[in-house]
Amino acid sequence: MAAKTELTGTVVSDKMAKSRVVAVERQVRDGLYGKAQRLTSTFMAHDEANETKTGDQVALAESRPLSRRKRWV
Repeated sequence: MAAKTELTGTVVSDKMAKSRVVAVERQVRDGLYGKAQRLTSTFMAHDEANETKTGDQVALAESRPLSRRKRWV
């Protein structure tokens, strides 16, 4: 069985009950010119205890689908 993916990001929104939007930033090198680009992806994450606030650094772990868009804890 494959290992669960883990990511680190920043909480962008905490307006939902038990859910957070987390922005994960990564750097990708351009294929033609070689310049490093910063790309941001946003993920919906489950937070049962409602203990994170906007701006917090969090670690995300992959999980089973919890709703239509939520696949991270």
